[in-house]
Parts: sequence; C-alpha cells; structure tokens
Amino acid sequence: MQVKQFLFALLIIFLSPCALASLSIQYWETSSGARVYFVENRDLPILDVSVEFAAGSSMDTPGKSGRANLVQHLLSLGAGGLSEDQIATTLADVGAQLKSQFDRDRAGVSLRALSSIKERTQALDVFARIIQQPEFPKDIVTREKTRIIASIKESSTKPDYIGDRELMKMLYGQHPYGLNEAGEIETLSRLQREDLIAFYRSHYVAKNAIIAMIGDVTRQEAVAIAERLTEKLPAKDAETTISAVAIPPAGVKRIPHPAAQSHIQLAYPGLRRNDPDYFPLLVGNHILGGGGFVSRLMEEVRQQRGLAYSVYSFFSPYQEQGPFLVGLQTKKEQSEDAFALVQQVLKNFVENGPTEEELVAAKQNIIGGFPLRIDSNNKILGFLSVIGFYQLPLTFLTDYLVAVEAVTIEQIRQAFQRRIQPDGMVAVIVGAME
Repeated sequence: MQVKQFLFALLIIFLSPCALASLSIQYWETSSGARVYFVENRDLPILDVSVEFAAGSSMDTPGKSGRANLVQHLLSLGAGGLSEDQIATTLADVGAQLKSQFDRDRAGVSLRALSSIKERTQALDVFARIIQQPEFPKDIVTREKTRIIASIKESSTKPDYIGDRELMKMLYGQHPYGLNEAGEIETLSRLQREDLIAFYRSHYVAKNAIIAMIGDVTRQEAVAIAERLTEKLPAKDAETTISAVAIPPAGVKRIPHPAAQSHIQLAYPGLRRNDPDYFPLLVGNHILGGGGFVSRLMEEVRQQRGLAYSVYSFFSPYQEQGPFLVGLQTKKEQSEDAFALVQQVLKNFVENGPTEEELVAAKQNIIGGFPLRIDSNNKILGFLSVIGFYQLPLTFLTDYLVAVEAVTIEQIRQAFQRRIQPDGMVAVIVGAME
C-alpha cells in the first residue's frame, strides 16, 4: 500500500504541471459588461468560442414553460437577414460548426472555426448575427413548436421520461428547477413570437453574457472578437436570481406501465456548483455509484445479488441545489427488493462513509482519468464556460487534482450526512408491480 501511495503522489506531481501548464486562463470584461475567459492555444489552427447566458429553463414561468428552450433553439434558424439555410451554408463553406447548450441554468451557442483570417471572419460574422440579431420567423416558430410538441408526446409514453418528470415534480415542487426543460404541451401551444422576443430581450443582454474562448488567436484578437460578439446586445441588467431550493416531503410514487422492467429513481436536493462540499461529494459519489463497475451500488445490487444490470448515482450541481439521483432498472417482480436494497446501501454509506481501500481506488480513477477530460479544446471550452458562469476560481482546473487528493474519509462522511438524508428522499417506480 505504501508503494502505491508513493506512486500516486508522483502521479499528482507529474500531472499537475504537465497537463495543465498551458491552461493559463485570462479574464476580462468587454466594454458592454460581458465576462470573457480565454486560453491561447497555438497547437492547432482552430478557434473555439461559446457565448452563454443565464437563460435556462429556470428562467421560465409555469405559464410559459418551454419558452427558454424554444428561444435558444431558434437562435440559429434565421438571424441578421440570413435564413436558416443561408446560415448553414455560409458556415459549411468555411468548415465551421455550431453547437447548442441548454440546461436549467444556462443557454447558449458555441462555434468551432478555422483560425485563418478569411475563414474565421466569415464564421464569426454569422455567429455574431445569431447571438445579437435572431429573427424568430413566424413560420419557423410554428414549425419548431409542432416538432417539440410531437417529441414530448412521443417521450411521454416512455418509462424513463415518465419517471424523470414525476421525480422532478416531487423533488422541486413549484421551484423553477421542477419545470420541464422542453416545456409542456399546453404552454408551448400558447407561446407566440412576441413571447420569444420578450424573453430574448430580457435575458440575452451583454451583462448576462459569458464568453469562453480557446484557440489559435492572440489576446488582442480575442478582445476584438469578444467585443464583436456583444456590441449589439442590449446594455441592461437581467433578472437571473433563482430562489433557494426547499427540502421536499419524502415519498414514493408507484406508476403502472406495461414495460417489462421497472424503472426506479430516487432523488434529494444535492449541491450548488460552488458548494464547499463539492470535492468530498464528488469523490464520495464516485465510490457510491458514479464509478461504474467498481462502485459500491454496482457491487451490492448487481454483482452480489443480480438485481440489476446497471445501477448508478450522480450529482447535478447548478446555481442552486441540483438533484442527487440514484437510478436503476430491474425486473418487475424484484423491483421492491431492489428498491429496498438501494435504500439500505445508501443509508449505510451515509452513516459510515467509504473504506480506505475504496477512497484510494476512487482517487486513482478520478486523477488518472482527468487528463482525458481536458485533452481537446472543445472539452476545455466546456470547463471555461462552467468556470465563467458560476464564477469559480480561475485556478479551478489546476487546483482540481490537489483538491481530489486532499479528500478524506471523514470529509466524505460528514459531507454526505450534511447534504443527503436517505429517509427523506423522493422516489418513483415506473412499471411497479400491480
């Protein structure tokens, strides 16, 4: 064990400077108040840039659920005098690619383009129009509303969708995190173009913008790009406050379904992105159910008793407390046994924490796999966006490995006891025995 720990310490020393030395994050604000996070990387002739806003589904209201998602989706379907086909063709002509980001907290668009002047300029011109001049054409609004509603109708028959929706309602009640990210059929049907324009003007403002950028450009060029992308955004404040999450009443909902297997999910309000217990919970959850076949839940539920092919747990940290979730699928006739076993494993873990052997193995897995999480500009861009949006320290990535290595058994035990009450969880079993 001492030899393993010595080699593990050497791994920390080696990875920290070598894997992260080039990730010097530069920060500034544009003249309009947008926050910019930039890493200069000359390895490839590529530029990756994203612009995100606090405009996720938590900015919706129950009566207009789905509006935030629809606004984000429509940004690139007609903007600045260009149709959706013209946008797609213009970007394809210079080998540029668009991607969208949307969750409960954030909404935005990212661009990957060649860094050469001609190609970069053409791609950024289209990108700037998408962010600053979306048109929300009426026919496209109608078409996309119809498409999303059809998707919801189809999904509403599937046990995993049913379970997830019921679980979030039980977990968050009237809190905005309980709203369906895609919206509801009734609210989407009522949305008009004017609703989308009003939401865009209220939330897609310069002071609400987070720009992440990495690639083959200088600081001076990056400054000019950031200004170009935000100069025409409204210069006003946006309401981005999200209310605190209340602890819900415990309960289990059993929903009949013709599926051959029962879909079981348990949840509890978990942690905020900037929570001081972030790393103890990260490491602890890797041991409990986030580490795949080496996790305790997998060992107890699958390996020892054969009650499920897969069982997992994870934290989804948001601005406020995102869900801590445990899930599995099992045969209907053994669903109650599997449900009881998961509850017992979780309770034992919260009471006693991990073993020393589990802790060492988890640290080795997390730290050993970390270089793969930052081995491309696109992955680093994702981290930059998170660091910027949640205003994490600029040293977050360089501190990551040290923070993981410093976690102790007692920190994990105390963190789980502070954050998770096994007897207070909400649970849904879709396909329960009748």
